Amino acid sequence: MLSTKDMRILLVPATAIALALSGCSQPAQDEKAPTASYDGSVGPERAAAAETAPPAIKPADIPTRGGDGSPIELAALGEGDIGGAKLKGELACSFADEEGAQPILLAQGDVASEEPSRGIVKVGDTTESISANGGFDAMAKGTKFFAKGMELRVALTGPAPGGGESPPRPATLTADRADGAQRVFAGLWQCGP
Repeated sequence: MLSTKDMRILLVPATAIALALSGCSQPAQDEKAPTASYDGSVGPERAAAAETAPPAIKPADIPTRGGDGSPIELAALGEGDIGGAKLKGELACSFADEEGAQPILLAQGDVASEEPSRGIVKVGDTTESISANGGFDAMAKGTKFFAKGMELRVALTGPAPGGGESPPRPATLTADRADGAQRVFAGLWQCGP
């Protein structure tokens, strides 16, 4: 059996450890712990901080990162660029920054085909040929295109806001340049006749 003296010897270090550990998990006096209610709203401290925070960056606002420091510039394709490319394929897909705008990427492919889809993109002032594995079916849900010194990935980010045979869907176009530079564009991916 333990004596009172032995109990104190065991109790004092255990109490000290418990206090030390509990002190580590508490916010400092000058820090305010975030508070949230069950409905997801935040306390007044958090609300004031949110009002002064800078606005969220949209993918289209993200500049080129990495590489040699020069920007990745993808320009809208003009009628001359599209006509001059003489693309072949039953159906096409295009990426544009907004509905009704000229595309910055256009590709065509055949349905139920393993032949690569072919297309074009305008890098600065130069129109470049691109290709993707598989035909139209592989492009419809987003795909990876290859160009000279660049890889372009289309990823769908949500459902089509409208109906119809081939409604545009929200998407991102990520351009990865061979020197390690990357830029993300936000826009619409539309595939169909």
